[in-house]
Amino acid sequence: MTGEPLDLLRRICLALPETEERQTWGDPTFRIRNKIFAMAKSGESRLSLWCKAPPGSQMVLVGADSARFFVPPYVGHKGWIGVRLDDGTDWAEVEAIVRRSYRMTAPKRLAAGV
Repeated sequence: MTGEPLDLLRRICLALPETEERQTWGDPTFRIRNKIFAMAKSGESRLSLWCKAPPGSQMVLVGADSARFFVPPYVGHKGWIGVRLDDGTDWAEVEAIVRRSYRMTAPKRLAAGV
């Protein structure tokens, strides 16, 4: 994928059924039926993705690659993960992470099709 990181993330998220984007807390959030499943966060002069992850995934990902993954503030205690979207981002991996978060949030009927 080519383009600006936020545009690429937006393309991934908005391709999922019934997803909408809303500005919240000064950053884009991506929602399914008013429930947030992904957030783009800008801080430390870099862009990151925050999203839901299955139980146990957070520590595995952060432990395996703490340069790329982190425990985000505010939602990290609920198991969410942060992914730094810097140069060399594996966009196929980001898409898989976003889809998993969407499936954890969306109603079963919608999640089954993703």
